[in-house]
Amino acid sequence: MALSTLSEFYQKHSGKLLLLTLLSFPLLFVKAQTLPANNDIETWLPRDSEVRSNYEEFKRDFGVEELIVVGIENTSKDDVLVEAVCERLERLDSVRKCWSPGRMQAIMTSFGVDDVEAESRLKGLTLSQDGRLVGLICLLSPEGYGDRAKTVDAVTGVLEYCQLRGDQVRLAGAPVIVTELDRLGSEEENQKFFFITLLVCWGLLAYTTRQWQLSLALLGLTIWAIQLTLAGIHVAGGEMNFILSALSVMVMIFTLAVSIHFMHYYTAALEDDDPLGQALKTAWKPCCLATLTTTIGLVSLAVSDILPVNQFGYAAAWGSVVALITGLGLTPALMTIWPPQAQSEEQGAAIISRLGDWISTHSKVVSAATVTMIMATCVGLMSIETKIDPLDFLPKNSKVLTDAQRVEAQLTNIDSIEAVVEFRNNDLPFTQRLEKVREIEAVIAGHPAVRHTISSASFFPSEMPQNPFTLGRLLKRAESQREHNEYIADGERLWRISARISTSEGLSQHEIFEQLQARAEGLPVRFTGIAPMLNHAQQEIFRGFHESFLMAFLIITGVMVVSLRSWKTAMVAMIPNLTPICIVYGILGWVGMPVDIGMMMSGSIALGIAVDGTFHFLVHYQTQFNRGVSSSQASCEALRQTGVPIFKAALISSIGMLALTLSSFAPTARFGLLMCSLLIAALVGDLVLLPALLCLRPSRLRQQESEKAELAGPHRLPTTPEPAVLADRVA
Repeated sequence: MALSTLSEFYQKHSGKLLLLTLLSFPLLFVKAQTLPANNDIETWLPRDSEVRSNYEEFKRDFGVEELIVVGIENTSKDDVLVEAVCERLERLDSVRKCWSPGRMQAIMTSFGVDDVEAESRLKGLTLSQDGRLVGLICLLSPEGYGDRAKTVDAVTGVLEYCQLRGDQVRLAGAPVIVTELDRLGSEEENQKFFFITLLVCWGLLAYTTRQWQLSLALLGLTIWAIQLTLAGIHVAGGEMNFILSALSVMVMIFTLAVSIHFMHYYTAALEDDDPLGQALKTAWKPCCLATLTTTIGLVSLAVSDILPVNQFGYAAAWGSVVALITGLGLTPALMTIWPPQAQSEEQGAAIISRLGDWISTHSKVVSAATVTMIMATCVGLMSIETKIDPLDFLPKNSKVLTDAQRVEAQLTNIDSIEAVVEFRNNDLPFTQRLEKVREIEAVIAGHPAVRHTISSASFFPSEMPQNPFTLGRLLKRAESQREHNEYIADGERLWRISARISTSEGLSQHEIFEQLQARAEGLPVRFTGIAPMLNHAQQEIFRGFHESFLMAFLIITGVMVVSLRSWKTAMVAMIPNLTPICIVYGILGWVGMPVDIGMMMSGSIALGIAVDGTFHFLVHYQTQFNRGVSSSQASCEALRQTGVPIFKAALISSIGMLALTLSSFAPTARFGLLMCSLLIAALVGDLVLLPALLCLRPSRLRQQESEKAELAGPHRLPTTPEPAVLADRVA
C-alpha cells in the first residue's frame, strides 16, 4: 500500500520534484565550487603523537624549516648579480632570510676560516663542484609558509625582474613542489578530464538505453548528487584535499549503479499494472542494504589519526547516502517522464542467461579456477609496497621536476632530518658546546644516506684559536650575530644540526631516521623534521587503512549475516567482495608497483562497488531459494535478473574512468586506471564467482529430504526382556 501511494506521488509530482532539483542546482554548485582546499603538509601529520609534539617544539624554538633553493646558472661567475638577487629576495615579506655562498663564506672568514676551507664547505650545498650552479637558500617566514603559492610567485617575480628565466634559473624545495601539485591537482585542471568522463558515460548510457534524453537526465542527476555532496561538506566545515578529489568519481559511480539497477527493475516490470511501484518494491532492499554496509565501511576510516583520511571517511559515507537518495529518490521521477524501452534489455539478458547456464553446468571448475586465481594474486599482497614521493606525481617533462633533479644532483637534497642538541649544564663554556656539537655532527654525517650537514659549528674553524685574546674577539663577534643565528636557540641551550638526506641508498626516510637515532643513542640529541614526520604519517595512514578495512569487512559480514539470515551464505558472499581487492592489488604487489595514498583509498570504493552488486544478486537469489527451487536454479535466475544492470553500471563507469588517465597529474591518471581495473575485477566476483559458489550449495528440498531420511526406518524398538531377566533385575 505504501509503495503504491509512493508510485502515485511520482505520477503526480515528478515534474515538480525535478524542477525543484534543477532550481537547487545553482545554489549547490556555488557552495561546492567555493569549498576551500587545504593540501597543507601539516594536515597529514598525526594530530596526537609524540613525533608531532617534538616537531611542534622544534618549530617554536627554531621557526619554520621550509625553504626554497634558487639555483642560478652562473657561467660568467658574476657574483654581483648573485648578491643583487639575494638582496631582493630577502626584501620579500615571505622570506625571513636568504643565504648566498658569498654571505656564508663572509661569516666563515670573519670567524677565522680560510677562503679555501670555506669554499670547500660550501661545495655540494650552495655551490656545485664546478662552480657553475650557485644556490640561494630562501628561508620562509610565517607569512610565506602560510601561502606557498604566493611566495613562489613572488620569488619568480624577483627572478623575472633580474632577467633570470627559463634554464638560467632552477627552483626547488617543498613550497615549489606543493604549489605545482596544487596546480596540477586543482579543480580547474582536472575538470576537463572529469568532463570527458561524463561525456563518455553519457554516450554509453545513450547507447544502452536508446534514449538520449533519459541518459542525459540520468547524468544530470549524477552531477547534482556530486554538487550536493560537496556542498554538504562545505556546510559541515570540511576542506578539499588530494584524497577528497576522488569523492566526485565515487559519488558518480554509486549514483549510476543505483539508477541503472532501478531502471532495469522498471523495464522488467513493464507488463505489470504498476511498473514504478514494482521497481521500487524490488530495488529498495538491496539498494538500502548496500548503502548501509558501504557507509559503515567508509565511516570506519574515520578512526584514523590523520585528518585527511578521517575527513574522507565521513565525506565518503555522506556521498554514499546522497547517491542512494538521488538514485532511488529521483530516478523514479525520470521514469515517469521518459520510460525506458523494453527492447534495450533483451540482447543483454540473453547473453547473461547463457552465461548463467554455462556457470551452472561447470560450477565446480569455475569455482576452483577463480578461487585459485584469487589465491595466487593474494600472494602478491604480501609484497605490496607503499611510497609517497611528491616528485613521482609530477609529469616527466615538468620543469619543476627537472629543476629539483638538477638541484639535488649538483647542490643539495631538499629532504632533511633535524637534530636538536640540548645542553642542560648552563655553565658549560661556548667552546665546549661547540666541540660537543661537532662530535655529534660527525656521528650523523657518518651515515651513508646523509649527504651534507650544517650547524653553527660549520661557520667556525676546525680548531679554535689558542690565543685567549683572539678567541675572545671571535666569541664576541659570534655573540653579536646570535640573533641572526638560525642554529642556536634559547640562549645557548639548544643547538640545531640540519642533515640533508638522500634515499638513493635504498633506505626509506623512516629507516634513515631510526638508524640515526640508533647511532646517536646515549648522546644529548633528539631528531625531528618534516621529512621523517611525513614518512611516519605515511606509515600511520596505511596501518590505519588496513585496520579500518578489516573492521569494515567484519561489519559488512555481520550485516550480511543478519540480512540474509544465513551465516554460511554470508561467508560465501564475502569472498566475491574481496575479489577486486585481491586481484588488482595482488597484481600490483607481484609486479612491484608501489601504491600511493590515493590508490589505497580507492580500495574503499572498490569494496562498496562489490557489495552493491552482491546485495542485488543475493536478494533475488534468496527469494528464489526460499521458494524451494534448487540453488543452481536460484543462482541462474538471480543472475538473469541482476546481471545486466551490474554489468552496465561497471562497464559505463570503468570506460568513463579511462578518461582520467589522460591527466598529466600522476595521481589522477593512476586513480583512473586503478578504478577501471577494480570495476572490471568486481564483475568477476559478482557475475562469475558468486553464482558458481552458490550453485554448489545444496537445495532446500535436498536438505529436507536428508532430514526425512534420517527420521525414516529402519528403527528398532528396544525388545521386552524375558520375565526371568526382569525378576533378576528387580532382585
